Amino acid sequence: MDADVIVVGAGLAGLVAAHELTSRGRKVALVDQENAANLGGQAYWSFGGLFLVDSPEQRRLGVKDSFDLAWSDWQGSAGFDRTEDEDSWAVRWARAYVEFAAGEKRSWLAGHGISLLPTVGWAERGDLRAGGHGNSVPRFHIAWGTGTGVVAPFADHARQAARDGLLTFHPPATAWTSWWSRNGTARGVRGTLLAPDDSPRGVASNRDAVGEFELTAQAVIVTSGGIGADHDIVRRYWPERLGTPPARMVTGVPAYVDGRMLDISAEAGVRLVNRDRMWHYTEGIQNWNPVWPGHGIRILPGPSSIWLDALGRRLPEPCLPGYDTLSTLRHLRTTEDIAPYDHSWFVLTRKIIEKEFALSGSEQNPDITAKDGKAVLRDRLFGKGAPGPVRDFVRHGADFVVADTLERLVEKMNKLTDAPPLDAAGIRRQIEARDLQLDNSYSKDAQVQGIHNARRYIGDRLGRVAAPHRVLDPAAGPLIGVKLHILTRKTLGGIQTDLDSRALGLDGRPVEGLYAAGEVAGFGGGGVHGYNALEGTFLGGCLFSGRAAGRAAAAQTA
Repeated sequence: MDADVIVVGAGLAGLVAAHELTSRGRKVALVDQENAANLGGQAYWSFGGLFLVDSPEQRRLGVKDSFDLAWSDWQGSAGFDRTEDEDSWAVRWARAYVEFAAGEKRSWLAGHGISLLPTVGWAERGDLRAGGHGNSVPRFHIAWGTGTGVVAPFADHARQAARDGLLTFHPPATAWTSWWSRNGTARGVRGTLLAPDDSPRGVASNRDAVGEFELTAQAVIVTSGGIGADHDIVRRYWPERLGTPPARMVTGVPAYVDGRMLDISAEAGVRLVNRDRMWHYTEGIQNWNPVWPGHGIRILPGPSSIWLDALGRRLPEPCLPGYDTLSTLRHLRTTEDIAPYDHSWFVLTRKIIEKEFALSGSEQNPDITAKDGKAVLRDRLFGKGAPGPVRDFVRHGADFVVADTLERLVEKMNKLTDAPPLDAAGIRRQIEARDLQLDNSYSKDAQVQGIHNARRYIGDRLGRVAAPHRVLDPAAGPLIGVKLHILTRKTLGGIQTDLDSRALGLDGRPVEGLYAAGEVAGFGGGGVHGYNALEGTFLGGCLFSGRAAGRAAAAQTA
């Protein structure tokens, strides 16, 4: 045999699985369709958000969290409704993951040299119902080093394992067409060898076939990612409950996130579940300096921007900035008169963008990615103005316009779209009505209530939420308009697995020798998030499921 275990996919889940295997003396063949520059896959490009429960960071900020509260939030968000079938393992994975997040996760991360920023973000604040979707408290911990820093220890370990003869990187840009079995047991992979390609990380690489390959092992772990870069597949599985898929989207993941192994696995008799569940953001902007085709960046908004639909109307609650991603997506795609348009708008002030705009992605947060503490303090806490990458988007981004008056701003916004012109007078009436709600520390306006609520949390008050002010106050200006696009991102369903990450066949039984982890497995069980994610759970899902797969495969091959 060529190895004890073949790992298909060199993203975070694959690297974690390889770490568990080689740490136990198993020999690993690591196969990926990209070159070695892409070790870590999508995770490398991420902001590095990690979901933890009752952490020291939370407690220092006065946040009272618990397993019970987090599990209640998870269940309310997931909405598991296929528990006798497609969700049968997903529910068990979900509980196990929340237990991990409330237990050993932080110490396990620290054991790998991964540390956290002292602040904790309040992402995905939810649908305003105690038992509904969303985080009741801040849980979004940011890794020091962003996603790049999360990937680094596992990539370094893989390189060391290669030097020690325990891991083999198979030829750069290797594609696979199947895993194959002997007597119903997974024993290897076959595929097409691609021409060498020295493209930089993230850049679309060639798919020129130069030969065939076959590898054999005692077990195979599939960690090949989701579908986010293939918009045709996204549209194919777009669920009716989310309305019509957009004609145009921006892409939040590199081109190699193409979902090929999902269909290959299905053709081989592996059970795929919950393929109608997916996670796409509504605050996408076109990257003015793209790495991959259609490269989009997500704005991580604070709660104060005015959110307008394509016709210039404020979005209803819970469709507020930073609250409920899929409710907002559903509203934009199912409301009859705005569904034909693929965009919405933020209107905000200089004061809001300086305090509340963050951009997702390791490359958009160079100070945190480089672990430059002085730069973080200088630019984010004590500096004036928006962070440098945000300023660059305002200057160069195709979706940003700036003006001193609302009328001039709307005129510029109208030049960015072929949709029916926005009406400046109508937008003014809505903003003035909202501004009148700011004279007291309480309000009937749901967004203003949310701003006051957020500022009761010290983490938001100090570093994330601007002091309440009138949007039309010239002293807070200039005004800024941002055209927002749907940004493709995550697959929430996939290969159904048991708690050992063993892939299940169509009969619901494990396929001997075959494992799956990461996004291709719906981050565990074929859909650990259910219908909604709480954020900070995608990297953690790769870590947790990759660890389970590596440990189980190591035990099998002992």
